[in-house]
Amino acid sequence: MITSRDNDTLKLVRKLLGQRKHRDETGLFAVEGEDLVEAADAAGLVPVHRLVGGATVAPELMATVSTLPHPARAIGVYRRSDLPAGGRDACLALWQLADPGNVGTLIRTADAFGASIALSDGCADPLSTKATRASAGAIFRVPLVDWDTQPGSRIALDAHAGEPLSALAFVPPLTFVLGSERAGLPDAILAASDLRAYIPMPGRPDSLNVAAAGAIALYEALGRVSPPATPR
Repeated sequence: MITSRDNDTLKLVRKLLGQRKHRDETGLFAVEGEDLVEAADAAGLVPVHRLVGGATVAPELMATVSTLPHPARAIGVYRRSDLPAGGRDACLALWQLADPGNVGTLIRTADAFGASIALSDGCADPLSTKATRASAGAIFRVPLVDWDTQPGSRIALDAHAGEPLSALAFVPPLTFVLGSERAGLPDAILAASDLRAYIPMPGRPDSLNVAAAGAIALYEALGRVSPPATPR
């Protein structure tokens, strides 16, 4: 059992939880909480390190490592290279989303609809603590693909311009390209897309939160499936 706060594993975990630079350099990342560690187990990932308060680490030391308001009882360290790879027929391409909570929520949304995620340079780190918590374990199930390998037609979501999303006929493979709520998508990204679409809103807001827009887009494209008939 680890009993010293100066233990090398604890030092590593502190750096992984707090510094994207260290995650990038080592190819490792850490998640906090029994729910995320269990999600990694269910996905078949083997931890590099597993810290469990009272079992592998003195309980009082977990508070010196965890970033959560109530210190996590379990923390796992994993290799980024062990995360899912390969494409899917639908993708959410995220252009310079700075909020890790939105990135994590969109990963969770992609998981619900069987889609992948592409991240541009300048996006929040999907392996940060806030992003992995917001993903609710989906980070271990959703492929993160290169920006240049987005599948099929590219549909840029615009706040107001283009075709109404609900009027389009979707044929996978396809990619929805989303920008931040404040800045949207730059002209170069819009020009490189095959189609521009917007989400009609009868209410008064000028735009939707990007996580909500991504969920609506995937539902319009993939989610209109009749539920199975109830056996009699």
